[in-house]
Amino acid sequence: MAKFGELESAVMDLVWSSPEPLTVRRVMEAMAADRPLAYTTVQTVMDRLARKGQLLRRPEGKANTYRAARTREDHTASVMQEALHGVSDTQAALLHFVELMDEEQEQALRAALARRKRARRS
Repeated sequence: MAKFGELESAVMDLVWSSPEPLTVRRVMEAMAADRPLAYTTVQTVMDRLARKGQLLRRPEGKANTYRAARTREDHTASVMQEALHGVSDTQAALLHFVELMDEEQEQALRAALARRKRARRS
């Protein structure tokens, strides 16, 4: 699971932020303030994301609607897991990663590990 390119990230951010499926036109219009793009450019990016399994496409009238295949958090966890598997010394990588965390992130990690430990016991 590779990280997204710049334009793919912008599209995915919009899709993840939307409570409903989006059309290419809605994504293009939402992006227009920051970066005007051709309809075909946005369509190509969204079609590629659908082929990669990142977006789910559904025909609706004359247009397709798109929604995320996975949550942002699930995608991020997969990217992190892939990065971890890409190093020879996973313990050293994890230790370094934890050292880079701020207090809030560390507390969230501790809470998640505690929940996981409780779930394994039951």
